[in-house]
Amino acid sequence: MTSRIIWQKSSYSGSGDENACVELAVVGGTIRLRESDEPEAVLTTTPAQLEAFLRGVRAGRFDHLA
Repeated sequence: MTSRIIWQKSSYSGSGDENACVELAVVGGTIRLRESDEPEAVLTTTPAQLEAFLRGVRAGRFDHLA
């Protein structure tokens, strides 16, 4: 039996189809991320890896890529 994945998006995202955003779901101890306007492309990570990435973003470690 396959359970349905429940995707969540930020409360900062507006409603409606034209408001593309990143959606997140927790599935069996992993975190899945996808872009709402391209839902078939799903990235899977762990909570620890996502936390490390977010710390790097906040610290500016990826600013040179923008």
